[in-house]
Amino acid sequence: MTTITYYKKNNLFLGFEVKGHTGKDDFGKDLLCCQISTVAQMAILAFRELDKVAEFAEISDGYLKVMLSEENAKNDKYQFLLKTCYESFKSIIIDEKKYAKLEVKNV
Repeated sequence: MTTITYYKKNNLFLGFEVKGHTGKDDFGKDLLCCQISTVAQMAILAFRELDKVAEFAEISDGYLKVMLSEENAKNDKYQFLLKTCYESFKSIIIDEKKYAKLEVKNV
């Protein structure tokens, strides 16, 4: 199971964390896991290209986290990117409740 957790404060997305493998198919053949990973890694690349603002980005096997400072989270383009990724995750896992879940935590 993959858990995607978005962190939110004062109605602003601060970042997200992706944990675990979906287990829908064998390693290397799991298209659901691939889709989730692609969206998550695209976000990190976009933040790095925009202004190098991903103050905290960590990637390891079955784990990815990207966080912004509260100040940087106020930037409209970063919110747009985080919201776009959120909607992408949501659409990818809409019929995959057995393999992935999306949650929002207020911090």
